[in-house]
Parts: sequence; C-alpha cells; structure tokens
Amino acid sequence: MKPEYAAHTPRDAKDPNAPWHELLEHLEAVARDAAIHAAKFDAAEIARWAGLLHDAGKFSAAFQDYLWRAHVADRDGTTKPEKGKVDHSSTGAVIARALVSLTPQAAGLELPWVIAGHHGGLSSQLALETRLNEKSADPVLIDGAVKAMAWEKLDFLGNEPLPLPNFSTPLEREFFVRMLLSCLVDADHSDTEAFASPHKTIVRNQKQDSLETLLERLKLSQEQIMQQANVTPVNKARADVYAASLKVALEPTGFFRMSVPTGGGKTRSSLAFALRHAIERGLERVIYVVPFLSITTQIAQEFRLILGAENVLEHHSGISTDTSQELTRAQLATENWDAPIIITTGVQFLESLFANKTSKLKKLHRVSRAVIIFDEAQTLPAPLLTPILEVLHQLTKRYHSSIVLCTATQPALDASSGFTDLNAREIAPNVPELYATLKRVTYEFPSDLWDWQRLAAEIDKHSQALCIVNTRAAARETWQALGDDNAIHLSTHLCSAHRLERFSEIKRRLTDKEPCRVVSTQLIEAGVDVDFPVVFRAFAPLDSIVQAAGRCNRNMDYARGRVIVFKPLNPAMPKGNYAVATLKTQNLLEAGIDLDDPSTFLEYFSALHREQIDTDAKQIQALRERFDYPEVYKAFSVIESETTPILIRQYATEKIREILARGFNRSTMRQLQPYLVNVYTNRLEQLDRAALIRPIPELSGYEKFELLEWMGLYHPQLGILEEVDVSNFVA
Repeated sequence: MKPEYAAHTPRDAKDPNAPWHELLEHLEAVARDAAIHAAKFDAAEIARWAGLLHDAGKFSAAFQDYLWRAHVADRDGTTKPEKGKVDHSSTGAVIARALVSLTPQAAGLELPWVIAGHHGGLSSQLALETRLNEKSADPVLIDGAVKAMAWEKLDFLGNEPLPLPNFSTPLEREFFVRMLLSCLVDADHSDTEAFASPHKTIVRNQKQDSLETLLERLKLSQEQIMQQANVTPVNKARADVYAASLKVALEPTGFFRMSVPTGGGKTRSSLAFALRHAIERGLERVIYVVPFLSITTQIAQEFRLILGAENVLEHHSGISTDTSQELTRAQLATENWDAPIIITTGVQFLESLFANKTSKLKKLHRVSRAVIIFDEAQTLPAPLLTPILEVLHQLTKRYHSSIVLCTATQPALDASSGFTDLNAREIAPNVPELYATLKRVTYEFPSDLWDWQRLAAEIDKHSQALCIVNTRAAARETWQALGDDNAIHLSTHLCSAHRLERFSEIKRRLTDKEPCRVVSTQLIEAGVDVDFPVVFRAFAPLDSIVQAAGRCNRNMDYARGRVIVFKPLNPAMPKGNYAVATLKTQNLLEAGIDLDDPSTFLEYFSALHREQIDTDAKQIQALRERFDYPEVYKAFSVIESETTPILIRQYATEKIREILARGFNRSTMRQLQPYLVNVYTNRLEQLDRAALIRPIPELSGYEKFELLEWMGLYHPQLGILEEVDVSNFVA
C-alpha cells in the first residue's frame, strides 16, 4: 500500500505487498550519510541540511500522483508517465535560499546550488538564480514546500544560523560547492540503491582490509625482496629511499616531493609512504594518479599482488565492466571510489576536480583525507597548472589531504615559477647523491640530420633497441623503413587492448633475450617498465628525453646504457607547448646543462612556466570566480583536441559481437573502450566520404548512442590504415 509520501515506487510492481520507499525515511537516511561524508572536511551540518531538503519537492501532490501512475504502468505493463515532468529538486533549493537569506554570515547559494543540482549537475550562478526566481511562484513547488515545512524534522530550520564555512577567496567557495554536492549525491544514490537494488548494497559492503594490514603486507614483501637482493650500490640506494619514505611519513599532511631517478624503487617507496602517512594522520585512502593507461595496468597488477586484489580499485576508461559476469565490489566502487587503494589516470582524476555533472562528482568527496600520489608529475598539463595547483592547495588546507609529486624529472611548481609556494617536503634522501648513484646511461647527440632510412639502419645494428619518435606518421615510416615484420610498432593508431598485448610481447622478448626492436610514439616513455640496452630518441622536450632514458638500462645490467638523441630530417612534432619546450631544450643543451643533475629539471620547468607557457591558458580561474560551472568543465579538458571514438571490430570480432548482442546500455561503452581508437572529430566527414567509417548496425534504433566503427584496414602492427592522409590523426 502506498504511503502518504513516497520517494520511490516498489521494487516489484507485480507484488501487491512489496514496500514503497518512504520519503521521510529516505530524507533522514540521506541527511545522515551526507553528514558523515562531509564531516571529513568539517561540513557535516550543512550537508545534513542538504540531505533533509534535497527531495522536498516530492511532498507535493503532483509528484505523489506521478509516482502512483508510474507504479500502475509498471504493474499493468502500460505506458509510463514521462520522467522528469514534475520538478522536485527546485522546491528544496527555494526553501534553502529563503533560509540562507536569513543568515547574516552566509556566503550565499551553497545549499540551494547543491540541492538544485543533485540530479542535473551544477549550473552557472545566473542560471541558478533565474531558475529559483521562476520556480518560486510555481504552485506545485509551493504545495511541496508547505508540506515539507510541516515535517517535524524541519521545524528547527530558520531558528538557528546556517553553519557555513568561512571562505577567504571565491575559488574556495566554488570548490566547496562541488565537494558538498558530491556528499549529497553519493548519499542519495546509496540509499536509493539500498532500497531498489539491495543485492548491490550487499556486494558494496563487502569487507576490505585495513590500511594497517596493507602496510604490513607491503613491509613483508619488501623484506623478502631485500633478503634476496645482492649487496650493490643500486640496491642500497633503493633501501635508503624506502627507509626514508617510512620516516618522512610521520610528518604532518601537506605537499611532498619524491625525486627519485629511474631504477630507484619509487613505486614501492611511494606506496610505503602513503600507507604509513595515512595511518599516522588518520587518512582514509591512497589515490595513485598516473598519466597513461599502460602504467595504470602495470601498477595495479603489482599492487594487487602485494596488497590483495580486493583492496585495489583500478578506475579509468579502459576498464571493462562486463555485465554478463558476476557483479563485483570493484565494479560498484568505480562509481564512488569507496576503496582503500585507487589507481586512476590523470584525465579521470583532474577532470573530476573541475566537473559539474553528478556522475563525475559523486566520487569527489573521497579525495578528502586521502594521500594523492601524482606519478610522473611532470606530465601535469602545463596550460592547466594554475587551476590544478590552486585546487590541490585547497585539498591540503581545507580537506586534510596530502599530495605527493613523484617523478625522476621534478617540475618546478613553486613561487619561482609564478605559483603559490607549495612548501613541498622532499621524501627521498640526499637527492644529488641518489642521482649520481643511479646514473645508468650515456647521452649521445649526433650532429647530422637523420632520415628514416638512416634511423632504421642504426636501429638494425642492435638485437634489442627502442626508438621513440614525435608523431605517429614518423613511427609508421620508421617501422616500414626497418623492413622487419618482427619489429613492434606502438602508437594510438592501435586500440588499447592491442597496445597492452604488444607491451606483454615486448616484456616477454626482453626477458627471454630474444630480438626486440620497437618503434613507438611518446606513449612508452613515462613509467612503462621495459628495459633496453639502447634507446633512440627523436629530439624533444628535456623531460621527454630523460624519461625515454628511463627505458634504457633500467635494471643496470650494463655499465652504461646508450641514449642516442637524434635530429630527424623531417622535424615534424606536436605543436604548441611541445614545440616551445623542445626549443628551450635546445637552448639549454647548447649552454651545457647536465642531464644527470636533478636541479637541471627545476631550472628547465621554471623557465618554461615563467617565460613561455601560459599556465591558465583557458582562463579557468576567471570562470571559477564567476561560478560558471558548466563553462569551467567545458574549458578544463586534459586532452586538448576534440576527438571521436571509433570501434575497431577487426581486432576482437567475436568479443565485440558478444558485447553488442546484449543490447546497448550505460555499461556498453565501458566494455567497448579497449577496442576504440580516437580520431579528430573534424576528420569524420573526410573519413565518411572515403567509406572508412560507418554507424554500427547493431545500434540502429538507439538514438541516444552514436558510435562509429572502422571499415578500413586494421594492420596487425600499424593499426588503422586509410587512404586519406593520416598525419592529422590523434598522436
């Protein structure tokens, strides 16, 4: 039997005894959980208000009538009333605005904003005020508001001042609204799920190990490695870095640097720091942010072996959630990051910090009271550094988190580069001595220009060699010039599943001492665990050159590896900041810099940020100060160019057929993600004219979903091949 006020219809419409989700119970539960989430950053009371008011509009007779008609349609199999026709989120927002206006110290619209946006996301301030003004006279809203205010739980509203935090800048307030909405949305979705899909809640609540247990497992694993390791300067350096990480972990929260050259064991040491620091400082999780999909998979596999698979959440666009298999806690945890160890990409993490949609913001409150490690920190996008660093500052100050910048080529992100000083503490011991101990390579700079045939001839002199070039066209031409079908080509012309397969093959050949010649774009140069005796690198920005050297003599099996930095006869490279940084590198090399001196990188990055690169190129800070949330997210794009995913059916025909045969829903794109190649959107018309793409036949009738598939050749080494010029495809 339907209660007077319901929040949701019964799970089973055919069962006359199935319970309805009572509105009063829902509001109380959401208020409780939102307050628990927000207590991490001292905002429990305002979050509780958000929970109590978020569905106030459901008290209206119009909404209750809508729910009843929806239930009858489900029960009888008839057409359901159109969803969203009765606005229930504006009611609580209007009530909240009235309450806020009675509070002298209130900054303004924080509470109305999150209530109004708990379904559709955060609007601009102008759009919000217009909406609230228009809705204030709506008879449906007034009906809901009157009935809501009669609820005993709301009697106190207006009798006490609204407990809002103090904000010293508009930017602090702007980010707080996002965090508050995250708490509300997660609480709302969780309570709704507990009613509608209790089997999911059971899976979601499966026990995970404590951070203390995870640290003990890591220590045991590290002891076993150290016992088996030979006594060498390299192994001593690794042990020193690990010991220093555990020691520095006792310090207060804030910014940290881990400046460790390749081969210094920074992955394990940074994990040791993070786990002990979290335990000592009462933090809740470790978030590992990495720049490339290939690294996330590599790190996730290592962490799962050490810590247990159930404790490690890997979340990025390449993760396939296969709904044909048993539901797992990891699948559910990708929605709200409720896990002790999270491994994600820079795109996923950074865009969540500046998002306005609830699907991305739902997990945001989990970055409070966390240790956040940026692996390969030099890859943070330079044109977005100012807004990124400002938000990271907030995470350390207001949200009680710690940030670790972890890399062999430490960027200059302090006052000398025009930023607010991070006051970052170094984790690694005696950094200059560490770099001298772990020096593994000799750099060579041939003076003449090389064409692809010359490059191929030089590569061919070595049984195992890696060559990294600046564009996909260069990678393709170099591979073709080698004339060796056994050589391996890597670029984003291959779908990600294909690239992972190629990485596995590279590692097998290197381990088995088989011939292994690889030609790649930049995607291999940062953090990928491969080890070649010689690396060829087309002239590039300084950090790219040094990161490429990190793939050479990684395990120090040779006295010195060779890194040959050549200048291509065809100097094509990505434009913009990449080209600017390459020119700066040329100037510094001519001045005689030392590539094995860690201070060189600070000088290099400082010069770039101070003199040549606009670190707020899209004026995101100005948009944030205007509280234009949709425009902020639109402007904040880690991936610069607008691209369109194209399905590569040829790579995994049977697997893709199985996925598409299940129908198309929200999880389908994630399942297909490993089989996509992104191309520039402005190339679609030309590709269509060349009959190289087409709409996917299985998706006809699904107007909401638009996905194209590749109809041209898909080369087993080169990936997509087409008759049109490929030089403008995404690198």
